[in-house]
Amino acid sequence: MGQANGIGQAMEMGVAEKVSKVVAVESPLLAFAMGIAMCFGIESEDCCEWLGVFCNNLTGHVKELHLGLLSSRPDVHAPHAEWDVEWDVYIRSKLGGKSQQKHLSFLELSNNDFGGLAIPEFIGSMKSLIYLNLSWANFQGAIPHNLGNLSKLHYLDLGHNSLFEDKTLQWVSGLSSLQYLDLSHADLGKATDWLQITNKLPLLAELHLSGCYLYNDPSPISVNYTSLAVLDLSANKLSLVPTWIFSLRSLVSIDLTLNGVEGVIPNGFQNMSSLKFLDLSWNSFSSSSTLNWLSNLNQLQFLGLRSVGLQGNFSSAIGNLSSLTHLDLSGNLLEIIVPKYLESLCNLRELDLSNNGIVHEVSEIIESLSRCSLDRLESLNMGFNKLSGHLPDKLGQFKNLAYLSLSGNFISGPIPFSIGKLSSLKFLDVLNNRLNATLPQSLGQLGNLEHLDVCNNMLEGHISEMHFSNLTRLRFFRASNNMLTFKPNPSWIPPFHCESIELRNWHLGPQFPQWLQFQKNLSRLDISHAEISVVIPTWFWNISTQLEYLNLSHNQLIGEISYLPMKRTVDLSSNLFIGPLPLPISYLRFLFLSKNLFSGSLSNFLCNSSTKLEALTILDIESNLLSGEIPNCWENWQMLQVLNLGNYNLTGKIPRSLGSMRSIRSLNLRNDNLFGEVPSTLQHLVEVIILDLSENQLTGSISAWIGDKLLNLVVLNLRSNNFQAYIPDQICAINSLQVLDLVYNNISGVIPKCFSNLSAMATKTLYQYVGNFAWELDRINLIPLAALLVMKGREDAYSNTLGLVTIIDLSVNSLTGEIPKELGSLMGLRSLNLSGNFLTGKIPENIGSMEVLESLDLSMNRFHGEIPSSFSNLNFLNHFNLSYNNLTGQIPLST
Repeated sequence: MGQANGIGQAMEMGVAEKVSKVVAVESPLLAFAMGIAMCFGIESEDCCEWLGVFCNNLTGHVKELHLGLLSSRPDVHAPHAEWDVEWDVYIRSKLGGKSQQKHLSFLELSNNDFGGLAIPEFIGSMKSLIYLNLSWANFQGAIPHNLGNLSKLHYLDLGHNSLFEDKTLQWVSGLSSLQYLDLSHADLGKATDWLQITNKLPLLAELHLSGCYLYNDPSPISVNYTSLAVLDLSANKLSLVPTWIFSLRSLVSIDLTLNGVEGVIPNGFQNMSSLKFLDLSWNSFSSSSTLNWLSNLNQLQFLGLRSVGLQGNFSSAIGNLSSLTHLDLSGNLLEIIVPKYLESLCNLRELDLSNNGIVHEVSEIIESLSRCSLDRLESLNMGFNKLSGHLPDKLGQFKNLAYLSLSGNFISGPIPFSIGKLSSLKFLDVLNNRLNATLPQSLGQLGNLEHLDVCNNMLEGHISEMHFSNLTRLRFFRASNNMLTFKPNPSWIPPFHCESIELRNWHLGPQFPQWLQFQKNLSRLDISHAEISVVIPTWFWNISTQLEYLNLSHNQLIGEISYLPMKRTVDLSSNLFIGPLPLPISYLRFLFLSKNLFSGSLSNFLCNSSTKLEALTILDIESNLLSGEIPNCWENWQMLQVLNLGNYNLTGKIPRSLGSMRSIRSLNLRNDNLFGEVPSTLQHLVEVIILDLSENQLTGSISAWIGDKLLNLVVLNLRSNNFQAYIPDQICAINSLQVLDLVYNNISGVIPKCFSNLSAMATKTLYQYVGNFAWELDRINLIPLAALLVMKGREDAYSNTLGLVTIIDLSVNSLTGEIPKELGSLMGLRSLNLSGNFLTGKIPENIGSMEVLESLDLSMNRFHGEIPSSFSNLNFLNHFNLSYNNLTGQIPLST
């Protein structure tokens, strides 16, 4: 019988067997209800020995039920509606009015999964309850008002369910003993009396109403909350800081994050001398004088002002907060700080200034902090600002510093040798700076270091074993994109067991790093671009079974590979591997094998019944030595979203079964030797964004169903084939189309006037259809869609910028007639090439309104007349060709 973990623990001492004597049950929730009934003596059962059940030692009555457990999920078979009926009927019949309930004082059911049931009414009759916690338990529906009968209740937590209150919180007024109330994420938008009611609870010390759809009350309200110390109104709809808050002098903690509060931070905070925790993050506060009100908060222990629209300088008020232990101003618009205001923060333990625009010398900030908080500072985050200068030696004197992040700045110079004195340091992140010289050997003395990230700097020089001598706790070692060399003794055994090692662009070769064989916990490895040019040793395949991400690309690795045991992502592209394609394990998601020397047929890899790559999302095997036809066995590749089979000697026709891959977003069969017509089954690829069939020998006409069915297309590339007939008007229905490349075909007829309907090309706004589509290869890297395009006479690969490219290329065909003036409405077009056709007439005047054009080629046609004067508006034009026509007159003046 499936069951929620917390409930299951309570039943594992024989409850299930005892319940089965009463009635056969499939629902664990019904079994749980029966178990409670038994515990109350209804079935005369003794359950005081059950796990999570506590009884009175003298009377034997059940007094506490502790059945909460993290991440519990039941495995139930009955529909939710059946559970609800079973639960309600059984509880009403067995527990309603029973005297044994009155002894229960503690009921904990949090973090179970009750499958969307309503909170049972019977709980409201347990009048001895002092503690009730139903949070995170997947209850739904209205809050039962009879909970207001629990007058002895001290603690009530209904938070993080899907509950709502229709009219009023009047039922709460009966909880006269309540000290803790949490209704977070219950919809209280219609219960406008929430403030008046909770204010009447004389003992209430904590009130949590996060995400309750609360709005500002338009009328002034007087409250006293005589005992309230903690107030959480985060993630609501407040547009102003409620003025009644400032009358609550006993408040220790206020959380108003994620409300959209606007304007300056009110001066009312100045009088709240007991305040220790204040979070006003993710609002819209403004004004350079924002921090003046902080001067009297001498007891403040936590300040969070992330993303509140702060601008200008630090106020001197910061320097008056001598008791401050936590200061968080991250995610604002701070540009200038006055370091001297940090000098008196003698109790500061955590400082977060990250994600601002602070333009300052990093050394001055660190020097100021060292004058008072040197012995206490534990966490310093100044990442993603505009800090410059060098790191001072003083940095090594913060003996309690455990977290240091300076990533995403312009800090230069060396990492100071004194860094090795930070004996408490666990986290060091200087990613994306301009640090140079080499890594100091003193890093090897950081025995507590777990996370080291020095990626994307200008570090250079040789690394030795001494750099790692004492790093026994290192788990994440990220140092890619530097110019470092590491070639330790082949017998060296590293002292660490990392989960992630990233050394992209290091000089590690030509030998394969032998020391990796001792990394038994490795789940992520990137040693790409590392100048390794040998056969992968056999021991590597033994440790790679636990790898989720492997990148060995852009080396010169050789030999054959028969099997890939990695679990999620494998990138072996741009090497010299030979032999047949290796077979991966069934749950691999991303596979990159392009630009190698793999040979043979695709059939064994794609059609082998033992190869069931059910989770494969990306398959990129272009530019190898594979031959033969594309197999016709794509029915089992339903999860595939990117398929790249370009640049082969593949022959034959496009297989009809390719149309069965309904999830495909990018299909690349570029530069093969495919012939015949495009199969109509491809019209089922309705999710496709990039379709590249260029540089083949395909024949027939361009199918109308492309415009009727493939309405998500962004790139349609059919260049260098043998397509004939005309361009179907249906193409004009593809509103998302940004690239249309039909060059080097035998297409005749006229240019469709309806091209003006291609809305992705008809606005100057830069479209990002492709930019929003990416696959998460791991927690760090996103691999977006990419395409090889011709623009300005040059072929380039576009990936991150693909969403910004707009191209129409109809050159070298047999098009006739005039350029339709409707083409001039494509004001977002960046490249237009109509050269090498039989177009006649005059160049339309309104082409000059296509103001973002960068490339225009109308050469080798039969145009006559003058060049339109509006061409002087084409200020971005840098590739322009009108040669081999019959044009007359002057060339228009332009910038």
